[in-house]
Amino acid sequence: MLSRFLPFSFTRSSAYRAPLALSAVLAVGAAGLSAQAGASSADVADVQTPITSPFDSRDYRVLTLENGLTALLVSAPEADTAAASMNVSVGSAQDPEDLQGLAHLLEHMLFLGTEPYPEPEAYQTYITRHAGSHNAFTASQDTNYFFDVEPSALPGALDRFSAFFLSPLFNADKLSSERSVVDSEYQARRRNESRRENDVLNQVLNPDHPGTQFSVGSVETLADRPADEPSLRERVIDFYRGYYDANVMHLAVVAPQPLDTLEQMVTDRFAAIADHELERPTIEAPLVDKGSLPVYLERQTLTDNRQLRFLFPIPDPLEEYARKPAQLLAHLLGDEGEGSVLAVLRDAGLADGLSAGVSRGDGKDALFTVSVSLTPDGAERLDDVQATLFSAVDNVAADGLEEWRYAEQAALEQQSFRFQQHGAPQHEATELAMRLSRYPIRDVQYAPYRMDGFDAERTRTYLDALRPDNMIRIYSGPEVEGERTSPWFDTQWQKTPAAEGGTALQGLALPEPNPFIAEDLTLQSGQDETPSVIEKTPHFTAWHMAVERFDTPKVEWRVSLQHPGVRRSAEEAVLDRLLAGWLNDSLNETLYPARLAGQSFNAYAHARGMTLAFSGWRDGQAPLITRVIEQIQRGDITPGSFERVKHRLERQWRNAPDSALFGQARRTLNQALLAPQWSPGELLAASQRLEHHHLEDFRRRFLDELYVDAMAVGNLDADRAQKQAASIKQQLAPRLAREKIPALEPLAVSADKGVLRPHSTRDESLVLRYLQGDAATPRQQAAVSVLAQWLQTPFYQQLRTQEQLGYIVNAGYYPLLDAPGLALVVQSPGSDSATVAERMSAFMADVDERLKALDDEALAPYRQAVHSKLSERATGLGQLADRHWQATALDEVRFDRRERRAEEALNVSVEELRELWARLQKHRLDIRFDPGDEPSDVGEYRDGLAAFDDAD
Repeated sequence: MLSRFLPFSFTRSSAYRAPLALSAVLAVGAAGLSAQAGASSADVADVQTPITSPFDSRDYRVLTLENGLTALLVSAPEADTAAASMNVSVGSAQDPEDLQGLAHLLEHMLFLGTEPYPEPEAYQTYITRHAGSHNAFTASQDTNYFFDVEPSALPGALDRFSAFFLSPLFNADKLSSERSVVDSEYQARRRNESRRENDVLNQVLNPDHPGTQFSVGSVETLADRPADEPSLRERVIDFYRGYYDANVMHLAVVAPQPLDTLEQMVTDRFAAIADHELERPTIEAPLVDKGSLPVYLERQTLTDNRQLRFLFPIPDPLEEYARKPAQLLAHLLGDEGEGSVLAVLRDAGLADGLSAGVSRGDGKDALFTVSVSLTPDGAERLDDVQATLFSAVDNVAADGLEEWRYAEQAALEQQSFRFQQHGAPQHEATELAMRLSRYPIRDVQYAPYRMDGFDAERTRTYLDALRPDNMIRIYSGPEVEGERTSPWFDTQWQKTPAAEGGTALQGLALPEPNPFIAEDLTLQSGQDETPSVIEKTPHFTAWHMAVERFDTPKVEWRVSLQHPGVRRSAEEAVLDRLLAGWLNDSLNETLYPARLAGQSFNAYAHARGMTLAFSGWRDGQAPLITRVIEQIQRGDITPGSFERVKHRLERQWRNAPDSALFGQARRTLNQALLAPQWSPGELLAASQRLEHHHLEDFRRRFLDELYVDAMAVGNLDADRAQKQAASIKQQLAPRLAREKIPALEPLAVSADKGVLRPHSTRDESLVLRYLQGDAATPRQQAAVSVLAQWLQTPFYQQLRTQEQLGYIVNAGYYPLLDAPGLALVVQSPGSDSATVAERMSAFMADVDERLKALDDEALAPYRQAVHSKLSERATGLGQLADRHWQATALDEVRFDRRERRAEEALNVSVEELRELWARLQKHRLDIRFDPGDEPSDVGEYRDGLAAFDDAD
């Protein structure tokens, strides 16, 4: 696959689309937006408009203010939220050597009070009260701040947001605590394998390159300064004044308000940002010392993963985005179809995944990276894998640099640009702010898709860099024992001798012209409010919803194959996962060109069986659905494919104890209260008892006794949907009645059953406190949602900001199916779970007093926030389909559950919350963990629990 390493990378991991002439794009963009120019503000120095898709009905305007700040305004009348992102072109690469992590610490400090809003929680409280969310991140050359809120709250949010860049207080009282939070963030990520690998890679890159520094920061690197030097706070302020400047800031605002209104909001609030005539910092030191190559490394993983990565220094292709000369190479080497590097490695049992793309770009240098996910056999044949890759490079050099290949990619990118879906405003604002900092204004929307013409000579320049003598090779595996240890993430590593030969596998071939490119891209009229039944029998139900509001001729199909046997044992659950995994694996090579052309398919297992999910163009989707069903019915389950999929699942279950700790806690909670569930250990043990013939037998039993649900959501009329549904029913021939499928039901928390502890190898502590409701009614679901919304900020402020218990601190609504619940989570690197639980209990005791003081006027914004969140429309076709599809999993199929909760939320009273809070505490379960804990027997806890409907 082509991999996208950064949001502004030239490669794209999303599906490709089909042709629209560049001249048409330019004409539509210019004509469609020319009327938007003409700002009236004296603070605006320039107004420009970007190129947009002909189906993009939004209005765009790019302002350059007198102080140098550039702002992209997007008026999106259909958006239910408003969002903004500020990208500052400075990051950890600008950290001074004696204060690594300073840019990251500064990012944290801006949230803790400004002159007009001095309270540390002022920004977060406002955002939370208005149905919003916020965050920020520090990268090597960027620091990005972003938020979203309900549209009416945008002016107030921008008031508080703009003050970050005008008058931050750098609150001295909070500096030490926020440094501890930064350190907690570092500690929480020390077992992250990508960071561990980068820590090793930095040891062999050019030490003079600032991108090789420690970027997160810790209590050691951000320690207080000696008395005779400027204090840490003074250094933070100096860094802010030295690098934060309107000329290196790029703002994007996406909101339903008109452009003139948005322009006034922005100029009123951001025109006063200081203009020191700064420029984006550049990096002059080369990323790699070419004289040091080639380099062969191996490093130890904490998880059962084996990977071989090849990194080749190249010029950063960012400036060549209009032609993308390196993208064709990523496409050809990252191909997964027949004859690809991945295909021949998979057939030989050496690999189960591969990606290619560009990483670590700094504006001057970058790394072309090919990553191969290895099997244990592949780890024994690294040199053969390398030889196979370079044989493929030779094939590309001989026959791959052909104009038709580039033209095919360009046509698919144009199709993608033409029918792009915008997604959530917050995500879009962040993406646009980063693009605005890198691309010319007119290309801020178009740059990722733009491919102006094939430059064979320039493409060959990049290809020539893919040589064994211009390479860093890193093997990562659990068996490695290196004599060196990386400085920040404690990774054992060592240099190894260069490869001595290796035998390239046979069967490599370049991809043929893509046969799956859609031709009929006409948009059909028709917009339904909810899905309706188009066919219903005792054994089969099909739903359909016509959608035209996303202006794309795409359709989302979901087909659920349900069988009662998948819940009977851990073995049956594993076989269900194996069958879904085999279906994906067996079709990967055949359907990879379809994925490139915009037709995607995925099978996933669940508690009732498995779902076949199809997403793509209406044109050409029917044959794809037929092909997938034929494969699950009659495809050859080869021993090699069985072993590959089994190995992949077992690797996932073996690595589960080292996954994110808060995720392990959620999994333990679900395992305890959703029946049936099996732990990763139980699934791993069951899988080791299974052989190839067990899966063949399971497939026969599974398909012989099915109930099937199907749903089509998208640009498809009812007649065509009904014909496709009839074809699905005919192929699968379901014969089981729906009532034969066991219902999904949560269990009721028992107040007298103590604490559960997950099986984990992590070195942090954690408490997840779950408070369960006692009625699966829209009213109680709404009331718990309002309570969670109200608790978010004080919980975060007290346990993270004030008490510094950890980086991961959250309170939120957490339903189990339709059973309402509230989850309080703290993950701590320095406090044990008993201490965390005690501080949680102290907070909860204080909630009683907070509720006594709460009045209806103070509660009103939180009611409205929940209502606003639940009333938000889906921002893409896939999200819309998933929302409605999830509704069919419950016994009573209703598509208005969100709307009912939203209306109920507006009527939740303070007295109701007081009563609810007391009742919630009677149904409490703690998931706790400290390093070295013995895991609980979750099955024993679950035994004897009543179904949720029986709760008091």
